[in-house]
Amino acid sequence: MVRQALLTGLLMLTAVVSATPSHAQSDDDRYTIMRPETPEPWLLPKYKSPRGTRRHVVTPEKIPEPQTRTTTVPPPMLVPQTGQVLPNIPTISGAGPRGAETSQDRAVRCANQAGVYGSAAGNPSGYVNSCINQ
Repeated sequence: MVRQALLTGLLMLTAVVSATPSHAQSDDDRYTIMRPETPEPWLLPKYKSPRGTRRHVVTPEKIPEPQTRTTTVPPPMLVPQTGQVLPNIPTISGAGPRGAETSQDRAVRCANQAGVYGSAAGNPSGYVNSCINQ
């Protein structure tokens, strides 16, 4: 009985609330979310260049030619575990001065070669170590 009375009261309250128009759905034109833009007082005015000033583009008379980098491929490497002589793969010039191969470049080249040669290189970590120290 009490449950039915509560349910009836809740339904009546819902009907009353839904019958009244809400403020957001009214046709009042004065209420708008957007307001017109006004210039902000703390912003600087846009820069206007003075009349008659021109910026001249200066082009260099002679363009320097790019440095040519030469790469040297180390000699072939003897793998003591397999007894094979494996050639070093030529690479792009290194990141050092004038295209010299740095230690990081050498490590990458040796790791790449160990993957390329696979089982012919024997122990991969041993091959990379001896290749880096070559």
